[in-house]
Amino acid sequence: MTVHPSLQSSIDAWTHSIEAITELVTPLAEGEWSRATDLPGWSVRDVVSHIIGLECEMLGDPRPIHSLPRDLYHVQSESARRMEVQVDVRRHHTALEMVSELEYTVIRRSRQLRNETRQPDALVRSPFDEDRTLDFVLRLRAFDVWVHEQDLRRALGQPGNLDSPGAQVARDILVKTLPIVVAKKAQAPAGSAVVFDVTGPLEFMRTVRVDAEGRGTVDGSVSLGPTVTFALDWDVFARLACGRTRPQAVADQVKIDGDQELAATILERFAITP
Repeated sequence: MTVHPSLQSSIDAWTHSIEAITELVTPLAEGEWSRATDLPGWSVRDVVSHIIGLECEMLGDPRPIHSLPRDLYHVQSESARRMEVQVDVRRHHTALEMVSELEYTVIRRSRQLRNETRQPDALVRSPFDEDRTLDFVLRLRAFDVWVHEQDLRRALGQPGNLDSPGAQVARDILVKTLPIVVAKKAQAPAGSAVVFDVTGPLEFMRTVRVDAEGRGTVDGSVSLGPTVTFALDWDVFARLACGRTRPQAVADQVKIDGDQELAATILERFAITP
């Protein structure tokens, strides 16, 4: 047996982003690894450490036995503590050590993915220490690696790959969360229609409709007389949805028509990642 066809797109997206990350960081000087990213408390080194650590866990490697310092201000939950262990254990690694471990991990993980024979609905242990389907976990890894590729690109001043296979996986995942953002988190009233008109490298338009019971659905049809319309660039959409920027910081890049109060509430609750 070979890789199930429905898994291939996630694997391809992951491969594209992880190889782009390797190309980005391989030539970096020692000091550049300490550049700050949009993630509180995390440098370029820390983001790469996080990627290495999660891929090692997907390979089945044992988690490091490591005690975190008590003064890490950005670690404020148990899930954050779990993620931080793989990061903190590498905080003093040199550029050469980081690149070497990244390359070796990518080789091992790529081999594992090429030899994957399980079905998409097979249950596997996710990096969040829960059982999820293989299909879900692979899509999540493709999403996570693309988002972190963008974190690194912004920190290093090297934009790119906003329309890559990973970007398309990210778009699909983020679009699916829109009903939760609008109907559940922002509590948009029954009968509302909220339009997201996204331009740039990935163009799309989606309408979230809230039914009489307060449930939200999303589709690509045009809404006549929407309650709110957001017009924004894909990069801004992704940064807001992934919690990389605050609405106030990009207010001049988001055009809003309609109910301004509801729009502000939606933007305040837009981030789906901590």
